[in-house]
Amino acid sequence: MPLTEADREIAAAEIDASPMEFAGQESLARRSDEVERVMSTSSVSTSSSEERQRRARRMSGVSTQHDLERHPTELSRIQTQRSQHSGTVGRSGTRNTRTSRRSEKPLPPFGAGKPYPPQLPDPDEYVVEFDGPDDPLHAMNWPFKKKFWSAAMLGYTSLVAAFGSSIFSSATTSIAKIYHVNQTVGILGVSFYVLGFAFGPTLWAPLSELKGRKLPIVIGMFGMAIFSIATATAKDLQTILITRFFGGFFGACPLAVVAAVFSDMFDNRTRGIAITLFSMTVFTGPMMAPFIGGFISTSYLGWRWTEYIVSFMAFLAFGLDLLFMHETYPPQILVKKASELRRRTLNWGIHAKQEEIEIDFKELVSKNFSRPMRLLFGEPIVALLSIYMAFIYGILYLFLTAYPIVFQGVYHMTPGVSGLTFFGMITGQILAGVTILLQQPWYMRKLNANNGIPIPEWRLPSVIAGGVAFSAGLFWFGWSGYSGKVHWIVPTLSGILSGFGLASIFLQSLNYLVDSYLMFAASAIAGNTFLRSLAGAGFPLFSTYMFKGMGIQWASTLLGCVAAALVPIPIIFTYYGHRIRAKSAYAPTFAPRAPTAEDESGDETNSEHAVGEKDHQPSSVPRKDGDAATNSV
Repeated sequence: MPLTEADREIAAAEIDASPMEFAGQESLARRSDEVERVMSTSSVSTSSSEERQRRARRMSGVSTQHDLERHPTELSRIQTQRSQHSGTVGRSGTRNTRTSRRSEKPLPPFGAGKPYPPQLPDPDEYVVEFDGPDDPLHAMNWPFKKKFWSAAMLGYTSLVAAFGSSIFSSATTSIAKIYHVNQTVGILGVSFYVLGFAFGPTLWAPLSELKGRKLPIVIGMFGMAIFSIATATAKDLQTILITRFFGGFFGACPLAVVAAVFSDMFDNRTRGIAITLFSMTVFTGPMMAPFIGGFISTSYLGWRWTEYIVSFMAFLAFGLDLLFMHETYPPQILVKKASELRRRTLNWGIHAKQEEIEIDFKELVSKNFSRPMRLLFGEPIVALLSIYMAFIYGILYLFLTAYPIVFQGVYHMTPGVSGLTFFGMITGQILAGVTILLQQPWYMRKLNANNGIPIPEWRLPSVIAGGVAFSAGLFWFGWSGYSGKVHWIVPTLSGILSGFGLASIFLQSLNYLVDSYLMFAASAIAGNTFLRSLAGAGFPLFSTYMFKGMGIQWASTLLGCVAAALVPIPIIFTYYGHRIRAKSAYAPTFAPRAPTAEDESGDETNSEHAVGEKDHQPSSVPRKDGDAATNSV
């Protein structure tokens, strides 16, 4: 699929953001003709090498200019900030870009008879930067205690959002009786919430790039709390469904932004662990809610308290985030720094790069809807992996209906007790997370052996193993739980395989997309999130008819066969993924570079890597750090 002009500009902005890293690298072998085409056709990359070097020397300001050559950490951070800025929605409407918008309206008078003042002599000299690699303002330099409590607070915030998606499933029976509808209509309360997950990130992701991480998270949790109360107090079914959708829309914010916050705070030695643990809260949240909701909905409190509980949890998260969360997004930290310097020095030319951004609706559509859809439907890797992950995600929410059919219908458990059986899946998900973390030493050895260049296909063995485990778990669940003659613990234990497979497939498939699509990773994951959220919303609606019509064992067999049929997808990519990426204009591949003296000396910047992140890239196309992590779940 051909690149649009906006796509070329983002790719070229990545190159232009790190001129010092590109200097002297013309002889680097590259296997992707498409990448060469992206580089050569972009107007942003047509400036001379002398101009790039001149701009690079100015990046840190006078006080730290002499440190640039000695501090690869600072170079990496400045490069990342410029890359984030150039790839942010609205950036292409600012100065020094070819696509600058020109208004046909005449300029208004300056006022009071004054002429227009002269332009600043060199605007880049007035741009604030971080003061060296150890600047305490940068989130990566925060004390460990501050990072730990911030991570715990945001992990709880993400857990609340995921928790709210499934707790309503325990209320569907009550909803059906009260409003005289069938249970499938009641399940729409779950589906609408997950549907909000599909559309919410289209607002929260660009807002987190424009205004920082804290503002959207605070707004998102406040909105989720308000709409949870609205659901609890709703007088009719249509109000319940509408408020559930908006609860999911606002609740999607931490799921879209928190991984990026972790990317801001943790370096590549610890970031993978942090993001993996964050992902576990996202996957375990939906499994923890049914037993709590089951006990509440069958008690004297009634179903409405399932939503009151969520609102209390969300208000607590809102209060914690509002009072104790500190901004972590580097460009926004510099905005605050520039504001303080302007006030104290009375030099109104001082500003941060982020303050140059102007909102452009056309660019907003291109970066947050058009490109993800083009990647989803035009890139084989994104399309096939998204189909696979959409099926798995749909099964996750289908279980919210299938488990009650088995454990309430066959084993005659109460809703609260049957919800406890989801702990089998929670156990499996935890085991998957631990397994992925234990693979880190193996991954680091392969990375070092390849001179610091990661290969995306290294992620796929876990996906293959997870696919086999997930399929086996479905067969186990159906054929052990359909008759009631087998002890209830047996179908419960099937959740260990299902949960292990689900988490393994998700975590490493997302990492594979990140590793494959470099600066377009956020768009690839956005398309993936959109499709799987639709599946998560749709699967629960037919699960009741499927399991009751076909029978538990045959419905599970059908799903298990589909899961088994999808296992070859990561196997195919293991052998042919590189060839597919070589033909893509969005997923460049590179020849391994020869070892350098810096590599042989064990330079930390060329060997660090973490699960879920790929900070060191071949010199040809550096990856935008925030782009890869923003929608990692």
